[in-house]
Amino acid sequence: MADLADLFPGFESHYVDTAAGRIFARTGGSGPPLLLLHGYPQTGVMWHKMAPELAKTHTLVIPDLPGYGWSAAPEPGAHHDPYSKRAMGEAMVRVMEHLGHAHFAVAAHDRGARVGYRIGLDHPGRLDKLAVFDILPTSAMWHHMDRARAMTAYHWMFLAQPHPFPETVIGKDPRYYFDWTLASWTAAKDLSAFDPRALAHYRASCEVPERIRAMCEDYRAGATIDLMHDEADLAAGRTIDCPVLAVWGTKWIPGRGASPLEAWRAFAPDVSGAPVEAGHFVCEEAPGEVLAALVPFLAR
Repeated sequence: MADLADLFPGFESHYVDTAAGRIFARTGGSGPPLLLLHGYPQTGVMWHKMAPELAKTHTLVIPDLPGYGWSAAPEPGAHHDPYSKRAMGEAMVRVMEHLGHAHFAVAAHDRGARVGYRIGLDHPGRLDKLAVFDILPTSAMWHHMDRARAMTAYHWMFLAQPHPFPETVIGKDPRYYFDWTLASWTAAKDLSAFDPRALAHYRASCEVPERIRAMCEDYRAGATIDLMHDEADLAAGRTIDCPVLAVWGTKWIPGRGASPLEAWRAFAPDVSGAPVEAGHFVCEEAPGEVLAALVPFLAR
């Protein structure tokens, strides 16, 4: 992947050893630390449209999650533990500590947002602020998986099937599968929201067999250990002790039905937020609108 375009000119690159393996991260900007976490099936490159503006006020740390992009893909565990959001969150905390940040804010999309809110629950006092983009909590997704949601979020069930079924199906034509996935989750139902250079990064990562396996393990963890962790926190009454911002696309799962803020209040008493006109990939479909919500929240 060395011939891929650099979408973060002036940023530094780092490799940090963690219990989840070696994590790749970019850093740039100045000011309070802000950890930016990507989702499925992308890499940290997804922040390229928003990073220049955020770097004016914050020191950005933009890693690839374990199993994605240029970060190591941990060996799958018997209970999918290495791909739990708890384990991924621990790795991200170690990355931030290595770079000198004991306390920090997080802005995160999709699977990365699940890692972000898990950090908030598992590491009280670490987060100054948390912004989650276009997700509902894992427990809310599974507990309200009706026919309409299952038809849209079919990948939750498909990717969580036992190895090697989904890996084999995807591996027959990964370019088709991931391009179709990216396009079908946008409001426009095509790839026009994605910079071709960023798309090349996503394709390069998604076409590697070990990373296809890692993405499936991510969802297997979501259907098992991640759900268990959510349910344990709900039962114990544990909540996130910092302000939380939720932003979601009007054309995707959180934008349908009841307000996502209702679901988030179970974990985040101090939550606010609003929708933007977009599908799932809000940071690339509507970066200006997301920044308009995020920048004042971070400055609060």
